[in-house]
Amino acid sequence: MKRFSSLLIILCLTLSVVAQGKAKYIFYFIGDGMGVNQVNAAETYLAALEGRIGITPMAFASFPNVALVHTESATNGVTDSAAGGTALATGEKTKNGVVSMTPDGQTSIASIASAAKAQGMAVGVATSVSIDHATPASFYAHESYRGNYHRIGHDLLEAKFDFYAGSAFLQPTHKDCPNEVPLYQLYENAGYTITKGLDFNEKKLKKAKRLMMLQSDEANAFDNTALPYAIDRCETDLTLATIVSQGIDFLMHNNKDGFFFAIEGGKIDWACHANDAAAVIQETLDLDDAVKVALEFYKQHPDETLIVVTADHETGGMSLGTGAYELRLHLLQHQKMSAWKYTKHISQLHTTLGDAFTWDVVKKDLTENFGFWEHIAISERQEARLKKAYEAIVAGKAEGNKSLYSQEDALASAAKEIINRAALVGWISGGHSNGYVPAFAIGVGAEQFSGRIDNTEVAKRTRKAFTLTQEERNARVN
Repeated sequence: MKRFSSLLIILCLTLSVVAQGKAKYIFYFIGDGMGVNQVNAAETYLAALEGRIGITPMAFASFPNVALVHTESATNGVTDSAAGGTALATGEKTKNGVVSMTPDGQTSIASIASAAKAQGMAVGVATSVSIDHATPASFYAHESYRGNYHRIGHDLLEAKFDFYAGSAFLQPTHKDCPNEVPLYQLYENAGYTITKGLDFNEKKLKKAKRLMMLQSDEANAFDNTALPYAIDRCETDLTLATIVSQGIDFLMHNNKDGFFFAIEGGKIDWACHANDAAAVIQETLDLDDAVKVALEFYKQHPDETLIVVTADHETGGMSLGTGAYELRLHLLQHQKMSAWKYTKHISQLHTTLGDAFTWDVVKKDLTENFGFWEHIAISERQEARLKKAYEAIVAGKAEGNKSLYSQEDALASAAKEIINRAALVGWISGGHSNGYVPAFAIGVGAEQFSGRIDNTEVAKRTRKAFTLTQEERNARVN
């Protein structure tokens, strides 16, 4: 009888939540740098692989509610990720470079994640880059400058959220105070269980009160700034989809009153800064894989869940078509690694082979990793450019291009630009643009996302969804 009464109480509470129109579970995905053309490129690419002109829909782009979002900051026509992230996290605009504070950098602005925490919900913040990067930091930190990485790490402790995930922290120790306790030790002292890579101890996770997921020490030794690009990934690498899956399990286990889960696909932006079309598409598809995990959860809790997928800004001014009135995106399938990774690959090949590092060897490698000569025709001028870059490497005079988050040698840069040109993908710049970004939504309160809205409205409408009454929803729908 007591068991029946308990079940009845739980059922009544659950029905009460639904009746009040409150979204109990919130997924808030941000594709950093993901404008409408990045989404279109991924879907058009999938269709091209099937030999069709058109699109093969991704999961999140098929959500029933869609809005166009403009992204200017309080001070600039083109936002950076700090101001863009702040708008999405708090519903307020700020100055470029400022993280969840007023434009003068004097007053903190509370995030919707903090509002969810104050309401008794569990809160998670995850990203495919470092946890202290501008976009994820906007949900828990308050800094006048996004580069205050060590202070952002301390802000994380003050927020006391339940779950964090990403590659690592960029400044775990204070550069001017070497005797200060490192951040990781502070996190453990504060009760965070830290996992690394795919090495999960289920018993340990069940006992954890708070959880932080980082990539493996081996992966961080290679690059601690982010998880590997999807195009570069190995089977042993931590993925955004895995993070979302583990995050759901942990947040559900530790709080029965619901959760707010912010997840950033951060390397779409990085690939766009590098104008690396193949990497951009794979990162966008990788974000979709993470959203699919949330979508499976939604199918089990359709009356209690809201999923929002949006972006903080567009990066690169990506164009699909360069004047020839056609696209050849299928050619991008022949690029097997990012230009950033290819730079390291060629350097290692040169070191390993020494004098045997010949042009014929490099031509074969370019064929294997970019499809040149075999699948993609190369002009004499393009081959001469590639060979000149090879000769510079041999002579120890290799020069290349530097984007915001990567350094490429001239060979990798040339290969990337040649395959972009073959696929008929163009770029305006290596920076951000003021292009529209999309917002896709499904679930409780999703009908709010339609038309053309400001980026601050994405946060406000999401927050309204987890405090929304049924009467308010019905009034808006009707």
